[in-house]
Amino acid sequence: MSEATSSENRGSPRQLTGRVLAHNRDKTIKVAVERMTKHPAYGKYMKRRTVCHVHDEQNLAKTGDFVEIMECRPISKTKNWRLVKVVEKSRTGEVTPAGAEG
Repeated sequence: MSEATSSENRGSPRQLTGRVLAHNRDKTIKVAVERMTKHPAYGKYMKRRTVCHVHDEQNLAKTGDFVEIMECRPISKTKNWRLVKVVEKSRTGEVTPAGAEG
């Protein structure tokens, strides 16, 4: 199989949006991506979230910011997302998102 054929089958990388939970490491942020899923038995919609470790080269994002991230090659053991852009800055300085206490 040629390289051209394998790269054509890959498709475009996933892009997600979420809130920054932490920015206390150098060039790394933690982003919570929230989604709504339906309970299989009861049918109630539940809020679920996935926490992604994201590469932030210029340290642009701060806690509470709304950011867009893109899937990329593994940068470290846990980082395989990179920051695309900061969609919305946090209104107040340091905001603790709901559910991030534990």
